[in-house]
Amino acid sequence: MSKPGKSGLARLLAATRYSWQGFRAAWLHEAAFRLEVTLALAFVPLAFIIGQTLSHQIALIITCALVILAEVINTAIESIIDRIGTERDPLSGQAKDLGSAAVFVTLVLFLLVWTASFWHYFHAP
Repeated sequence: MSKPGKSGLARLLAATRYSWQGFRAAWLHEAAFRLEVTLALAFVPLAFIIGQTLSHQIALIITCALVILAEVINTAIESIIDRIGTERDPLSGQAKDLGSAAVFVTLVLFLLVWTASFWHYFHAP
């Protein structure tokens, strides 16, 4: 059952506005998000230098995007948990830890892919 409201282009524009509000909130309130976006702005141009094929360049850029995606989801989880209450609860802690683990996995993936790419770029015959 769909909710009554906007449809078509109006719905798309509203969804885009909500997304930008989310990015703005993450930028204003989450230091890790600011750091990861700043690093992505440095690494994305490098992808076009060290990526040897278009698919390689895209893979490098995707790893940057995955870190930002995981951080946004982690921030959303933290916001929901904080909204529920400030008392310590094992499930709340577990939810926050799982969100953090997701960010960690994407950071490890980023490091593996970029390290291998830099190694190949500087040591390839």
